[in-house]
Amino acid sequence: MLYYLFQYLEQTFQLPGASVFQYISFRASAAAVLSLLITIFFGKRLIHFLQKHQVKEGIRALGLQGQAAKSNTPTMGGIIIIIAIMVPTLLFAKLENIYILLLLIAVFWMGLIGFLDDYIKVFRRDKNGLAGKFKVVGQVGLGLIVGLTLYFHEDVVVREFDIPVTIVENEEIQQFKDIKSAKTTIPFFKNNELDYNKIIPFLDDQYTWIVYVLAVIFIVTAVSNGANMTDGLDGLAAGTSAIIGLTLAILAYVSGNIIFSQYLNIMYIPHSGELVIFCTAFVGACIGFLWYNAYPAQIFMGDTGSLPLGGVIAVLALTIRKELLIPLLCGIFLVENLSVILQVAYFKYTKRKYGVGKRILKLSPLHHHYQKLNWHESKIVTRFWIVGILLAIFTLVTLKVR
Repeated sequence: MLYYLFQYLEQTFQLPGASVFQYISFRASAAAVLSLLITIFFGKRLIHFLQKHQVKEGIRALGLQGQAAKSNTPTMGGIIIIIAIMVPTLLFAKLENIYILLLLIAVFWMGLIGFLDDYIKVFRRDKNGLAGKFKVVGQVGLGLIVGLTLYFHEDVVVREFDIPVTIVENEEIQQFKDIKSAKTTIPFFKNNELDYNKIIPFLDDQYTWIVYVLAVIFIVTAVSNGANMTDGLDGLAAGTSAIIGLTLAILAYVSGNIIFSQYLNIMYIPHSGELVIFCTAFVGACIGFLWYNAYPAQIFMGDTGSLPLGGVIAVLALTIRKELLIPLLCGIFLVENLSVILQVAYFKYTKRKYGVGKRILKLSPLHHHYQKLNWHESKIVTRFWIVGILLAIFTLVTLKVR
């Protein structure tokens, strides 16, 4: 909104300094600062409000050190994360941008699903929360919206440059055209583009959208569940998400900058640079939430926060066509997800075969396994952050290593 206001003031009244709102770097910085301030200053009020109304989730008895002390910690802190993401984005981003609109929908949509889950746990006293099938329906619904929009919307294009260049008045002018494309980026390969049209050779091109939408649904569901699984220790999900969000901000910037995209030989995606503003608001919200969520946590984000974090990360990766980097960039989420899947599968297999269920880990998800090994909670979180930073660096390295 402020972008349009200052654009009007500059064009109508030539207001000095108004043109600074034209720069993505300025608006991204402002979004990050505002997001951080919202979470820090309003977070304390939210904590008092939630404590006053006894908004706390029953903690499962897992026999973990320090678990009893968390039973009175308020939950549903994801509300402040959602507000801290949406308000700066609405103020500083171009709201006609289809990518920004998709991400705002993703935040609200997944936040609503998470809120319903937490509401049932807290006020209905049902520890199971929202039934799993309804969560999946919500995730599939978001996947359908995102997949169909990215595939069919006329503003979702990539720019192809024609070579050789045209020479006009001794200056080289490179010809280009914006085209609809179902291509995405493959890491570590020189000609690193995968066309969804060619995934199933015998499938006619007119049905490619089905393959693409199914892939989007799977990615949104997997990443949002991964973030949800990771939200088990103080600061773990928020810190990990901040690292991922910052990496996606860099990827969005180079993908939306014609000079950097050509230098790095990656797809130039028109209008995707605007995503940097959303990313910095996302990172600011996660870091600001850590002010109260770091060990010992004064508030938990609950599913109200963890589901939107994962959903947004998935949609961000899809919009800049870097979804195949998710297993690397979101390696923490992936391992947390796999630890639960393998634990449950192995237990069922051994129980069926031997009559007694056995476990791979002492407890799943993975972070609880280390708690059972008597690692201190803050040490587990810090080491997971370090791994997350390394994965983020490796993800950025893929831009050049092919």
